[in-house]
Amino acid sequence: MKICLLVIGKTDADYIRAGIEEYEKRLRKYVGYEMKVLPDVKNTKHMSEALQKEKEGLLLLEQFLPTDYVILLDERGKQYGSGEFSAFLAQKMLNGIKRLVFVIGGPYGFSEAVYRKADELLSLSKMTFSHQMVRMIFAEQIYRAMTIMKGEPYHHE
Repeated sequence: MKICLLVIGKTDADYIRAGIEEYEKRLRKYVGYEMKVLPDVKNTKHMSEALQKEKEGLLLLEQFLPTDYVILLDERGKQYGSGEFSAFLAQKMLNGIKRLVFVIGGPYGFSEAVYRKADELLSLSKMTFSHQMVRMIFAEQIYRAMTIMKGEPYHHE
């Protein structure tokens, strides 16, 4: 199975980029992983929230393959502890999913078309994080899940 983290807009802060790169490097020994960055929608100052979500949605929908299992990171999604998330990923691997795509939307969330395409919604927390911080936090959680699966000492309970 391959894991893809699909995001809109580049990561601006060097310290966040460095954290993402560190966890991506660590993940390579466990699973095929990529973070795919789509360009920001242009001229958003003159757009309504709904129009911006629609334009971002079109960009996202172009990226999905017919066999993808799509999970949106969304505040209304299911929350897991780290052990539960590891078990969730292990189950997806056993189910023969070729590509598991996690999606971080733009500042206003997702269009209805993207919600319809999603197989599940996942929430990292009831707290709100910047979209850029979520990229690093989520990469770390995937790495943590892999170490739990392998029984390695990174995670402590």
